[in-house]
Amino acid sequence: MIVKIKTRDARYKLEKGAGSDAIHRDPQYAYAVTELIDDSGITGTGLAFTLGEGNDLVCKAAEFYAQQLIGKDIEELMGSFGLLFNRFANEQQFRWLGPHKGIVHLALASVTNACFDLWAKKRGVPLWKLLIDLTPEQIIGLLDFSYIEDELSKSAALDLLRSTCVTRQERLSILEKGYTAYDTSIGWFNYSDEDIRANCKKAVAEGFTAMKLKVGSADEERDIRRAEIVREAAGDQVKVMLDANQQWDLSKALRICKRLQHINPYWIEEPTHPDDILAHKRLADEIAPVKLALGEHVPNSIIFKNYLQTGCAGFIQVDAVRVGGVSEFILVSLLCKKFGIPVVPHVGDMGQLHQHLVLFNHISVGHEALFLEHIPHLRKHFVHPVKIENGVYVTPQEAGSSCDLK
Repeated sequence: MIVKIKTRDARYKLEKGAGSDAIHRDPQYAYAVTELIDDSGITGTGLAFTLGEGNDLVCKAAEFYAQQLIGKDIEELMGSFGLLFNRFANEQQFRWLGPHKGIVHLALASVTNACFDLWAKKRGVPLWKLLIDLTPEQIIGLLDFSYIEDELSKSAALDLLRSTCVTRQERLSILEKGYTAYDTSIGWFNYSDEDIRANCKKAVAEGFTAMKLKVGSADEERDIRRAEIVREAAGDQVKVMLDANQQWDLSKALRICKRLQHINPYWIEEPTHPDDILAHKRLADEIAPVKLALGEHVPNSIIFKNYLQTGCAGFIQVDAVRVGGVSEFILVSLLCKKFGIPVVPHVGDMGQLHQHLVLFNHISVGHEALFLEHIPHLRKHFVHPVKIENGVYVTPQEAGSSCDLK
């Protein structure tokens, strides 16, 4: 039984240009932390990710949700978590502040993720293990299908999960091989050209086969030059992704994305405003076969549904600390599987949680095991930091979701 709750505003300063992009020139990585303590002394830790100011507001909203869980048994809660998620996501006191977005939805992510962490710890297994051992019916019980049943009903999702069970055995090898990582820290926005060149060569030497550069400069020639540096330093066999962090309007995105095609980018990420679905559609059509990746700032399953319906997303970067937590992440993953679109989560130093979810995506949902972003700047603050060996995530073995902070 949950007997006590805590929330905490945890903020961490980054140094030497780390974390910088076209929008966030001097970011402060922050977690809105929820802790659920049960009567046996086990603590479930959940995180939502922000960039500093306003993190305290997310904590305040998370406290409102978490207080309602006192006296509840975690096994009973998770047996029908989709119902609880629906109630919290549509809380009448918060609906004018959302719905399903912003501070209140980030707060729901923090509390949801704490529930999943407590559940896994209570069972004494890593979160990935708990999730892949669930039956299709149990997975469906974790989800709230509100507003997406026109594209994916409960019965269709159940059929999808049952169909992947037939071939899941062949995908279990990922647990031994580990999940491929890609390196974003080669090319933060404030890094010099010389730093980028050196970082690319270092990443290749460390076994990384994919890496990402931040673009979106006021001077577009700087973007072109730096993209060419990455391609030259990394070589033709390495996948290179470009991330504009929503900096361009449509006309600028059309012009610059076409200019960047010659370096053969694996994707161009967040080229324009995340709410402008039709702009992404036009851009995707005009720069094909180069694909768009998006999702870092998409707040809920409904908007992901709309992106998938337009066919403009080549990769979906749903983030379990941006949407309503693990539950909604799984729902979006199922939607993507239905549309045949790969899921490559946004990480934001949250490989800690996503390293579990990508294993579930591959083994239980049947997604291709592509790669997961690696951003190491906060690893020293975690009790169980992720392990990367030769460019690959080593499968975590500790109970829970690896989100406990020191």
